[in-house]
Amino acid sequence: MTDTTNNLKVVIVGHVDHGKSTIIGRLLADTNTLPEGKLQEIKERCRKNAKPFEYAFLLDALKDEQKQGITIDMARCFFKTSKRNYIIIDAPGHIEFLKNMCTGAAKADAALVVIDAKEGIQENSKRHGYLLSMLGIKQISILVNKIDLVNYDEKIFDAIKKEYTEFLNTIGVTAVSYIPVSGRGGDNIAQESKNIEWYNGIGVVEQLDSFHTQAMKQSKAFRMPIQDIYKFTENNDSRRLIAGTVESGSAKVGDKVIFLPSGKKSKIKSIENFNKPKSEKISAENATAVTLSEQIYIKPGELMCLEQETKPLVATSFFANIFWLSKSPMIKGKTYKLKIASTRTTAELAKVINVLDASELSSIKEKQLFERHDVGECIIETSNPIAFDLVSEIEGTGRFVIVDNNEIAGGGIILKKCSSENTIIKKHIKEREYIWEKGYITEQTRALRNHHRGKFVVITGGNKDFQNELAKQLEYTLFNMNLNSYYMGMANVYKGLGSDICSNMHSRNEHIRRLGELARILTGAGLIYITSIESLDTYEKNKLEKLNSPNDILFISINEQRLANTHKELSFPKNFAEEDIIKNIILKLNKLSIIPEYCI
Repeated sequence: MTDTTNNLKVVIVGHVDHGKSTIIGRLLADTNTLPEGKLQEIKERCRKNAKPFEYAFLLDALKDEQKQGITIDMARCFFKTSKRNYIIIDAPGHIEFLKNMCTGAAKADAALVVIDAKEGIQENSKRHGYLLSMLGIKQISILVNKIDLVNYDEKIFDAIKKEYTEFLNTIGVTAVSYIPVSGRGGDNIAQESKNIEWYNGIGVVEQLDSFHTQAMKQSKAFRMPIQDIYKFTENNDSRRLIAGTVESGSAKVGDKVIFLPSGKKSKIKSIENFNKPKSEKISAENATAVTLSEQIYIKPGELMCLEQETKPLVATSFFANIFWLSKSPMIKGKTYKLKIASTRTTAELAKVINVLDASELSSIKEKQLFERHDVGECIIETSNPIAFDLVSEIEGTGRFVIVDNNEIAGGGIILKKCSSENTIIKKHIKEREYIWEKGYITEQTRALRNHHRGKFVVITGGNKDFQNELAKQLEYTLFNMNLNSYYMGMANVYKGLGSDICSNMHSRNEHIRRLGELARILTGAGLIYITSIESLDTYEKNKLEKLNSPNDILFISINEQRLANTHKELSFPKNFAEEDIIKNIILKLNKLSIIPEYCI
């Protein structure tokens, strides 16, 4: 009985014209998966056009493919055996379409690499091996195709097997099998070949049936990348839906969850489905939405996990294997967009560890950039902390792509977390302060004239209108105490400092950056600069603090689960009166030696 719940996804790759599409056509025909009459229809079409029939025609759905004779995009097809269902992804073999090949291989459980017995191992044969390795695909079978064109010569098969095995050994890959096949003749595809008596191994279909799917995703730790948050207001509907597709594991109503990288916690109140009844449980590969028992501010790109399970890693830098596909090289110091699961952030190439030359397929230790078709190991650093898993543990949250100029320029897999954190922002601040040109007035002289030192006061949490009003009232109170206070809302940062970023998916990151740079100027001028921001997380606070350095910062948090009173933070429950909060802030500023005693 076919197991329809355990489909195996197989990507088939190989150099152009090595026969991938023909082998897939054979698989479809010889497993009786084609629609009834389809094979005869194609054969009749060939007969009418005086064209010899090829099994590859079964996949040639695109006109461009038929004109050019090469597969330029991915063709997905389905077939089944007595064991299970299969999704076969025919990836492009031409070097110009490696990007498409990587996209096709990204979700595969296993891979078939096709090598022409007559033409032998080609440059792309090796390059595809690299890419499959970097995508974390462990189950790889090598099909030595067109064995009939070399008269089923065992020596040629053995030579290819020896050479390709030596190559795979250099990149730490072990093929599970080498199979001599003929896509055109059907040898060792679905049936054992009578023409290859010297071969005692299994055929392609038997090999596919022996592959295992990725360790059942339901058995892994729960990961649900958050794609968006939806609010409903009609008919007194107050639901706030946290939507996404479960990558791995399972969760149920009542489970305690944590969102990373923010670290915010809540509990699943309900599980909602589109045009379906509510569920009590969600599991891997299901698109769904949840409501939370306690409303917390969650941003798209966060990773929802179960509090009691193994957590993903959270960092701003990681070691990665990367492949580069863009015509423009990947260089240090340039900002790129990084996508991992639903996370979107900016990133830089922090360090090149090793580059494998695309043409010579040899290691270049001193190379400090990635050119087109290069592969290698590097350290990637992101502008903000992101949550991820190692690709060896959960593949969906351990793979990423790099976008440059709105096009996918490269991608890779995460090998391990890097211990050096925030080096980009630290480097920026170091360079900024080094070139900062000051006047003749010292900080101490300015403080004597103003009767206070500069301070950045950030109000966050609670109701947005309340925190904005609190910030304005604080400015007004300090001003009436003859202190130089200044309030600027985030809307001024959005529009007043450049509206070009407002539609950008990284706008909040950019707003935080600009706000921190502005604070550095205003506090340096000796002002008590006040602003309010909705729901700052720990990492955003850390970023603002660094950007405002060397000047001081104070966070005023409303409705905090944990009440804090430190030199950097003062928090209040939501039921605190506005005048009482302002009074406590002023006392805090005095205690921190920002404003003198006689001003109170």
